[in-house]
Amino acid sequence: MFDRVRKSWNTWRKKVARREERLREEGRSAREASHPGGERRPHNLFEAAATYITACVEDDQERIDEAAGWVEPSALVFGVNELACRALIALSRERDEPPRVVARRLLGLPAA
Repeated sequence: MFDRVRKSWNTWRKKVARREERLREEGRSAREASHPGGERRPHNLFEAAATYITACVEDDQERIDEAAGWVEPSALVFGVNELACRALIALSRERDEPPRVVARRLLGLPAA
């Protein structure tokens, strides 16, 4: 499981770095590139995070790359973190267990 997460993370980081470099060469910001012409409604960071995580779970590299381009990398990291926190809270309430116990069990760690 950790290998898949690590592989997805590294792939995403490399993709973002290449995209940022290309945009710097073109003299555009990531926000301008995400919304050429300003006609489309911009994706928010929570949409990007949800799409990114579901694409990672489904191993859909095309959607991973697409979602990674919707928002700035730091915003995506924040969105993924927020999604993880909310998911952990929901699972802990559903299981009637403390979040620490649920998190450790999900990660395959021994009980603390």
